[in-house]
Amino acid sequence: MEADIKPIMDELRIIRQELDDIKSQMPNKEMFLSTEEKAMLNESFKNEKSGALTSSYDLRKELGI
Repeated sequence: MEADIKPIMDELRIIRQELDDIKSQMPNKEMFLSTEEKAMLNESFKNEKSGALTSSYDLRKELGI
């Protein structure tokens, strides 16, 4: 009976190591944008292309800073 269990335990050890390796290589879920964040980013790109944005330099100049 123990002779039958040893190969299974060895295989489980290998699988556990492979899973640990996969987990360590997975990207952090925080690095992905949510649907709302992606929509905001796309809107920002559209505003930039249309010239609807003011640069920080121009804004400071307007505010007298």
